[in-house]
Amino acid sequence: MTDQELRAMIRDSIARQTGVPAAPDPAAAFAAHVSHLRLPLVRSGDDDGACIIEPTVRCTHCGYCQSLGH
Repeated sequence: MTDQELRAMIRDSIARQTGVPAAPDPAAAFAAHVSHLRLPLVRSGDDDGACIIEPTVRCTHCGYCQSLGH
């Protein structure tokens, strides 16, 4: 568990006890945005490591093919 996750848990607990909603964490909201999600992708059976988007180059695992280009 990271410090950020621990702090979020503590803020949520305090908010439940006091009835005052906790301020949203901007970093968590940014990371949870739909443009940062990855699509499930079935890997091809090729052993040469070719990129799905550009088959003439090796795959660098950048995630472009899983993220609709965002």
